[in-house]
Amino acid sequence: MANDERPTAIVTGASSGIGEATARQLAASGFHVVLGARRMDRLAAIAEDIDGTALSLDVTDPDSVTAFAATIPAARVLVNNAGGAQGAEPIADADEAHWRWMWEANVLGTLRVTKALLPTLIASGNGHVLTVTSIAAVEVYDGGAGYTSAKHAESALHRTLRGEYLGRPVRFTEILPGMVETEFSLVRFDGDADRADAVYRGLVPLTAQDVAEVIDFAVSRPAHVNLDSIVLKPRAQHSATRAHRD
Repeated sequence: MANDERPTAIVTGASSGIGEATARQLAASGFHVVLGARRMDRLAAIAEDIDGTALSLDVTDPDSVTAFAATIPAARVLVNNAGGAQGAEPIADADEAHWRWMWEANVLGTLRVTKALLPTLIASGNGHVLTVTSIAAVEVYDGGAGYTSAKHAESALHRTLRGEYLGRPVRFTEILPGMVETEFSLVRFDGDADRADAVYRGLVPLTAQDVAEVIDFAVSRPAHVNLDSIVLKPRAQHSATRAHRD
């Protein structure tokens, strides 16, 4: 990485879905992409395709985040994409293990990675932190309190940084997608493919590439332009609980 003249972009959760699509899109736009995730076999294959660097990263493990950040001498862009959902139980039946994982991955994971890399991003003279949250960061729905509470907290963390670093050479953009057809629902429903497929049945959801292109657009704006937040949803989706299905 030290001899690469391309600016460096870091993407967490880059082994699939939005993270993989973002890594590929930013590489196509001229970045040397550092991909972080736990599934190194998939990560290494993607990195080879885009002439990037694959590094092991578990955002729920402070030691892993420290080692990851120490390997990166310089960077201009950070895309906080690691996270996800587990379960969809009502609060009365809440699984504390699910809640704990969601808060560790979405909130503390974003905190750890951002805290570790902000000095490097600022040192670039034109840093940019993009955090992929969700419309669940601004809405609530039955059965989703564990996930929506985590995403609300992640969003609050990100938006607070915008004020705390005002006047410094770093931008902050929150990306809030609606329905995106990735592994997200499959993971949430513990591998139940029928239940996962039902989430998107009868409508055309966003793709990971749709989100990646929006991220690339935000990154490519002039340094004085800060896109604070970008909400994107399928045309057929009105909110977290309302969509038109054929």
